[in-house]
Amino acid sequence: MKRFSALPAAVLASLGALFMLDAPTVSSAETDLHPTQVVLGTATPGGGFQLFGQHLAEVINELESSLRVEAIATRGSVQNLDLLKTSKIDVGLVEGNAARQALEGGGRTPANLAVLSVMYPNPGMFAVLADSPYRQIEDLKGKPVTFGTRASGLRILATDLLDGVGLAPERDFEQVILEKAGDGPTLVLEGKVAALWGAGIGWPGFVKIADSQAGARFIAPSAEQVQRILAKHPHLRTMSVPAGTYKGQDAQIDSVGLWSLILVRPKLPAEVAYRLARAIHRGEGALSERLAQGRYTTAQNTATQVPAALLHRGAARYYQEADVNRQ
Repeated sequence: MKRFSALPAAVLASLGALFMLDAPTVSSAETDLHPTQVVLGTATPGGGFQLFGQHLAEVINELESSLRVEAIATRGSVQNLDLLKTSKIDVGLVEGNAARQALEGGGRTPANLAVLSVMYPNPGMFAVLADSPYRQIEDLKGKPVTFGTRASGLRILATDLLDGVGLAPERDFEQVILEKAGDGPTLVLEGKVAALWGAGIGWPGFVKIADSQAGARFIAPSAEQVQRILAKHPHLRTMSVPAGTYKGQDAQIDSVGLWSLILVRPKLPAEVAYRLARAIHRGEGALSERLAQGRYTTAQNTATQVPAALLHRGAARYYQEADVNRQ
């Protein structure tokens, strides 16, 4: 998998100057007695971000007594970005496309946010019932399809992926927007919608359908469609869901997506970011045991996928000490 995104040189230069400032040293006894409170924004109940965020907070709290991380439910990536910009949360989970737009600016001033770590890759696809007649994306045209919650970054991925094959959620499908991510698989299982859009490894909505008595079939772009999507949206990357990730999934599924990221607010102290990054990556084994997608949240993947200039200076200090290799 390739790196998260290529940024304009001027942006990289300015961010690099900001993030390479010296970080203060880490204190010990005082912070252990009075742990620093950290608020982590996740997403709506039943979604992948809330599941990941809760386990991540537990792992950090078990390994770093100087921190106390509270994972709170939010409306998702878009709201997390707003909450981070206004310092209403300290850390936020943000889908890769939403993160890219914020960090690159897209014609606007880039958001003054920094990366703490990668989460996991998000190859996008649809899930339908195993006995349904739908086998390719075009079969879902005109059908009711759930495309996530209003503030979900996965809706950005859906728009880009479908645009690459000449389709649009609001024009070519009966688009259903959810209040809670957990409502999506229920609608599929009850036959109220034809498909559920989602992404990622071990994504809860897909797990619920695949583990049901009905079972799931997954629909992703064809190899030819992947090339068309990448030609129109080159910021996306080819990604795969390994065989056996979901019950009944016998073959690898190839699609496109981006890595989701853990971002931090503009003025998070370098010492706190350092301790967060240290705890996350000391807990790599524990997180991967809790969640299949947790095995991707590694220091090496962060170094490989995220340009150094986008890292918070406290996190950058940890990765330098950890001596991870950049590729």
